[in-house]
Amino acid sequence: MSLRLRTITREEHLAFVRSRPSVSHMQVPSWGEVKSEWRHESIGWFDASNTLVGAGLVLYRQLPKLKRYLAYLPEGPVIDWFDQDLDRWLRPMLGHLKEQGAFSVKIGPPVVIRRWGAATVKEAVAGGQAKRLRDVDPDWYEPRAFAVAERLRKAGWRQGEDGGAGFGDVQPRYVFQVPLANRSLDDIQRNFNQLWRRNIKKAEKSGVEVVQGGYDDLPVFHQLYALTAERDKFTPRPLAYFQRQWQVLTAEDPNRMRLYLAYHQGEPLAATTMLTVGQHVWYSYGASANHKREVKPSNAVQWRMIRDAYALGAGVYDMRGISDTLDEDDPLYGLIQFKLGTGGQAAEYLGEWDFPVNKLLHKALDLYMSRR
Repeated sequence: MSLRLRTITREEHLAFVRSRPSVSHMQVPSWGEVKSEWRHESIGWFDASNTLVGAGLVLYRQLPKLKRYLAYLPEGPVIDWFDQDLDRWLRPMLGHLKEQGAFSVKIGPPVVIRRWGAATVKEAVAGGQAKRLRDVDPDWYEPRAFAVAERLRKAGWRQGEDGGAGFGDVQPRYVFQVPLANRSLDDIQRNFNQLWRRNIKKAEKSGVEVVQGGYDDLPVFHQLYALTAERDKFTPRPLAYFQRQWQVLTAEDPNRMRLYLAYHQGEPLAATTMLTVGQHVWYSYGASANHKREVKPSNAVQWRMIRDAYALGAGVYDMRGISDTLDEDDPLYGLIQFKLGTGGQAAEYLGEWDFPVNKLLHKALDLYMSRR
């Protein structure tokens, strides 16, 4: 049965998002306003009874001097990925994006392939046999995910290049998640490792206070974030980016974005942002000072966010990207090591996929991105 696709209004898109238990924060209408350097459009799939059955946020990035665009649906679109006739969803989308001037289309199917519990990962690290997550037998896998990948390949889609260390193409391929559904808070904390539980107690005894901040506290967050960028050698986003993010996301839903700050004796030591869509909560950005690490503000702020996510009715607390390295000598191992302490799960997504509408321009973009 064929599906019809058209541009949908913000209201139609938002109503669809609200009808789903989980949608990526990059697939809500307001995310298009966060990414102000891109043009954005909401698209929807309609069945024979004219019911909206799928939706996507498309970001368009123009090629310099040409009216041709990269069309990007980060962690989307939100469709029935396990439909055996996947082409009935993707064909009308490609036709529409081509009409909009897209020379290349990038999608990120929100499909988890495999999951590894914290105990499984720790055992693999202790054994020293596996150097990558993909070399470890998972605790769970989705057999239908491999069929999705095969259907995409047959339809002419190409898997995006891995950015190295398992980070994926643009969005992370591997993430770390703490399941919250059907569990008590006591059970969640009992699953933390000894070090995490000890650090949370240490923060409490030291008098670390975690507060929920607002728009006016963003400069405090940004000062800590700039320090973190300098320490960890990455390019920080400007304060204006977070201010815009706060304004557009909270206008759509007051709980869409939250800010948390950990203070000790009146001094801000750690700060984080949290994003919520339905039953999915993400730890988005984290920042910390270079001193007073012994009072464990980062553990305190994470525990507060997990408790608040639980209170919001979240089914999962998503700590976002990790590298897939299990080599303790690799500097990137610290990413997974910190998150492992929560007793959650490492998850591998299907990754990002490209469709070269114009092969020559797509190749030129690949060359440009590799040089960057």
